Amino acid sequence: MRIYVGNLKYSVTDDELMAMFSEFGEVASADVIKDKFSGQSKGFGFVDMPNKSEAEDAIQALNDVMQNGRKLTVNEARPRSERAPRRF
Repeated sequence: MRIYVGNLKYSVTDDELMAMFSEFGEVASADVIKDKFSGQSKGFGFVDMPNKSEAEDAIQALNDVMQNGRKLTVNEARPRSERAPRRF
């Protein structure tokens, strides 16, 4: 299951995000999304957990929890919607 994690502190790393979720089970990947030009975190990321029940436990436990002075938003990631091509 792919999990969206929002309102992360900008200093959170992929490894820290993985450690946060590994308490609940196996984590296949954890990625903090970064700006492609500056490399600065955008304040959100995605975690992939292969076991659905472990993923649901992590969502339940971490949603609305204070982490590094910020209230996390944690839920199942929605599929990416199609965007219209950019026109210049």
